[in-house]
Amino acid sequence: MIERAGALRRLVVLRHAKSAWPEGVPDHDRPLAPRGLRDAPAAGRALADGDVLPGLALCSTATRARRTWELASAQWGTPPPVRLDGRLYGADAPELLDVVQETSAGVGTLLLVGHSPGLADLVLALAGDSLDDGAFDRVRTKFPTSAIAVLAWRGPDWRALLPGTALLTSLLVPRGRRP
Repeated sequence: MIERAGALRRLVVLRHAKSAWPEGVPDHDRPLAPRGLRDAPAAGRALADGDVLPGLALCSTATRARRTWELASAQWGTPPPVRLDGRLYGADAPELLDVVQETSAGVGTLLLVGHSPGLADLVLALAGDSLDDGAFDRVRTKFPTSAIAVLAWRGPDWRALLPGTALLTSLLVPRGRRP
């Protein structure tokens, strides 16, 4: 059941853009691949075009997530504050929700930049319904790099966001143009 009391809030979930796999580089330090360097700005433009710019961003400390944030947010006039959080790297859905629930009640739209499978599992756990009948199957099958899921819900603060209380309003995978 979708929560009806409280302010309208949106959680925007962005998986990092396509990363490279250079030999000898630890997973946490992997950079973006050429496709990721094209797709991350496209994700930023998609967020602006969809009018879902965040008031705060929470971003994994992994290089590929940080770079995705930098390139996406560079597409906006004034990027919101970002908080790098090491807990987002490798987190599962319950751990991600714990971090999200710490967000100040004054934040209406929160952007979470991180990794799969945790992000996909979080979207599936939080969404009690979807505006697109096929969205759940697409998230279950694959939440690809640069994928964006927008969840909307009403609540007095972020601690009230619980499994099944949100509506999946949008699911897209922006891609940048090849040179």
